[in-house]
Amino acid sequence: MLGSHTTDKHALLCSSQEWSTYGVRAVFSDETEQFRTPFEPKSGDEVKIKLRTWKNSVQSAALICDEEEISMKFLYSEGAFDYYEGKVIAGTQPMYYYFRLCWNDKLFYYNKIGLSKEVPTTGKFIILPGFSVPKWARGAIMYQIFADRFYNGDPANDVETREYYYLGNYSKQVTDWNKPPAADGVREFYGGDIQGIIDKLDYLQDLGVEVLYLNPIFVSPSNHKYDTQDYEYVDPHLGTIVHDGGALLKYDEKDNKLAKKYIRRVTDKKNLEASNKKFIELVTELHKRGMKVILDGVFNHCGSFNKWMDREHIYNTEKGYQPGAYVSKDSPYNSYFKFTKQNWPDNKDYEAWWGFETLPKLNFEESKELEEAILNIGKKWVSEPFCIDGWRMDVAADLGHSPEYNHKFWKMYREAVKTANPEAIILAEHYGDPSPWLEGDQWDTVMNYDAFMEPVTWFLTGVEKHSDYYKSELEGNGKAFNDSLLANMAKFSGPSLYSAMNELSNHDHSRFMTRTSRKVGRVKELGPVAAGENTDKALMHLAVLMQMTLPGAPTLYYGDEAGQVGFTDPDNRRTFPWGREDWELIQFHKDLIRIHKKQKSLKMGSFKMLDYGHDYVSYGRFTDEEQMAVAVNTDYHPMQKLIPVWELGVSREETVEMEVVFTAKPKGHSVNKKTVVVENGILFVEIPAKSGLLIRSKK
Repeated sequence: MLGSHTTDKHALLCSSQEWSTYGVRAVFSDETEQFRTPFEPKSGDEVKIKLRTWKNSVQSAALICDEEEISMKFLYSEGAFDYYEGKVIAGTQPMYYYFRLCWNDKLFYYNKIGLSKEVPTTGKFIILPGFSVPKWARGAIMYQIFADRFYNGDPANDVETREYYYLGNYSKQVTDWNKPPAADGVREFYGGDIQGIIDKLDYLQDLGVEVLYLNPIFVSPSNHKYDTQDYEYVDPHLGTIVHDGGALLKYDEKDNKLAKKYIRRVTDKKNLEASNKKFIELVTELHKRGMKVILDGVFNHCGSFNKWMDREHIYNTEKGYQPGAYVSKDSPYNSYFKFTKQNWPDNKDYEAWWGFETLPKLNFEESKELEEAILNIGKKWVSEPFCIDGWRMDVAADLGHSPEYNHKFWKMYREAVKTANPEAIILAEHYGDPSPWLEGDQWDTVMNYDAFMEPVTWFLTGVEKHSDYYKSELEGNGKAFNDSLLANMAKFSGPSLYSAMNELSNHDHSRFMTRTSRKVGRVKELGPVAAGENTDKALMHLAVLMQMTLPGAPTLYYGDEAGQVGFTDPDNRRTFPWGREDWELIQFHKDLIRIHKKQKSLKMGSFKMLDYGHDYVSYGRFTDEEQMAVAVNTDYHPMQKLIPVWELGVSREETVEMEVVFTAKPKGHSVNKKTVVVENGILFVEIPAKSGLLIRSKK
């Protein structure tokens, strides 16, 4: 590997030539439009597949598709490369392929991970006939909002202290917007709401946001709302309360049948309809601005307050509601849950998600009625008058009691949602290999933990995404970053990869800025002040540079762009720091977002690792018309590097110029363009300490 501090340019060039074999590094193909057309083939389409090799190096090339060998024809030579083409007809089932090359009378095989002497069993390219991800999601700039903590636009709908009793204490209204969340603050409410999001749309649009992803907004007793109370309506505490009144609980009262103010607010149809109307107002305004919105669907469990269960007896005295399954054996919702004993009324013996009695597990396998209800919910919100642009599904692989059922359900769900709105995205929370769910008939894509958040976090900080432990052997380890990234990207099809949600932080993990301190622990032990101590803004800059240039949809967690910190939940759910924003960091995001949106190669271009070493990685994104290279130095010293940009298609035959269009620095950034020279396809650059460069081919 190239030395980190070599200063002799000629020595660097020689070292680079010895380190890499041009013939090996030239071989390339992927699932983008420049190497496969059509990008999203339908059944019966002729699919043209290209392979790039080093010029005059390959004796023959073959496409191996579903174990059938297809001879590839030489197409043309361009620059340093030869191009071959093979054709297949898309069938009705997923088709897997890889390449075989004869090179110096020896056989080599090429898959998504690279060139090998072994026949690949994994990492194969995939054709998914008929599978289509909405075009608007490809490389889109997304923004995640935890509604209660974003902005309070309507104080009249705020949850009040002692409005109800939940999880061992009363609801609590927080009047100090800047107070960090309590360690057990699931009942704390800061007042953020739908009107607050509407009020800040100018800010979000100016930032460059194209898609909003909202954490759950349906009726629920918690601030996080992953314990759904009513899937049909937006919570009036986030929406609009037009019919208010009723008593708060007294200090010695814990029975929610007495929580008359809460009951009126969340069961009165006037409040519920007004809240849905407020949400329609938000969606209408977003669509008017050319923006999209995704809602969070929590379907593997609901909450004990849910009207189908009604453990709190909130609904059974209200007009227009059927008795809940907890209350009555004759409830129409009885099959929605799995009861282990016949102990009605008030049957406490039901299956709960991970044993939490406030999270009743939904009993899909034994209830066609439940199945139909959830499918209808999926259709309802993507249809008129709501017209949302997709769903993010919470812990989607855990829906039922078996993988077999879960695959079956998500196939039905996809058909239902896509029939109602073909342009709606279906995006799942998932940890681990997503490939069984991404075969074209279930999910569109996932929250990209394994092929983005994990490798970027380990490389830049060495800290686990919850800040639970630190691995020094992974911090700055370019090889580990390369290996993890390529192995996990290989589990995606092209359409799924380019729309995957690439986050540095979210509501389940520590804020990335806090991870830069390399501090291990949680807020309960360390306290909230510790989350902001000894953070390293330079690493935050590098993380955002990588977020905006790696394949996928860059997704900002509200407040990250303004410098917010926090340990894992609930501390990561701090309020947006209005009036205390880090404006340099916001401008850093705005400038990078602008470049990301302008450059097609950063949204849909091919991806190729170029070089890596200790505290260093470089990679490229490219199309036929445009090449961009990224170089990241996490060391405390400057580096001089040679980057083989010829692998991106930059000329080797003549001296050409590229330009640095963005420089991430420890204390800021620069968008001043700087010309750099490429000789023999090798770009010589000097990377300052703890800095990153974004370099573009000169037009």
